[in-house]
Amino acid sequence: MQRKEPFKFMLQLAMFGSGLLFLGLLVFYTILSRPQAGFGKLILPEIFWASTLLILISSLTLHLADWSFDKHHFKSYRFYMGTTLTLGICFIIMQLFGWKELFELNANSAIRTSRGFIIMISGLHILHIAVGLIFLVKIFIESLKRLSYVESFVYSVNPPNQLKVNLIVFYWHFVDILWVILFLYLWWQN
Repeated sequence: MQRKEPFKFMLQLAMFGSGLLFLGLLVFYTILSRPQAGFGKLILPEIFWASTLLILISSLTLHLADWSFDKHHFKSYRFYMGTTLTLGICFIIMQLFGWKELFELNANSAIRTSRGFIIMISGLHILHIAVGLIFLVKIFIESLKRLSYVESFVYSVNPPNQLKVNLIVFYWHFVDILWVILFLYLWWQN
């Protein structure tokens, strides 16, 4: 029987817990959504659509970075890793602008609880993205320290370094899929 990688297993447990947290929030949102509790139909900000597209593109660029890393195309790896990092930061900025738009579109105090729930869900997701960005920054800086092909190659064949890249790719795809599910559910509910 093959031994499980402990860091990947811990990440999977954390992701499972995060998934349960968001599932619980959505169930709570659905069960309590009644007008007398401050719930009501909201107009979701258009910028949430754009940020969703952005986060999906970031998943693609990180996939391309991972592929480039495996194929030893280190210039492409650095480019795609930097692009993913930039898209992740832009996603957070767009979400914050979305909060402002959410208040402008839904100024009615009768739907304050709905508005608060959406901000809470988005905020928790931003926290998850921020955690991913910390690790992306670390890996990106490491890639910039090894600009020569030989240094990059030695780095890329080291199993702990391969694990770092694999874990961030795994985590990033999770938070991207999580946002798409959350956003589509909230859009469907409203």
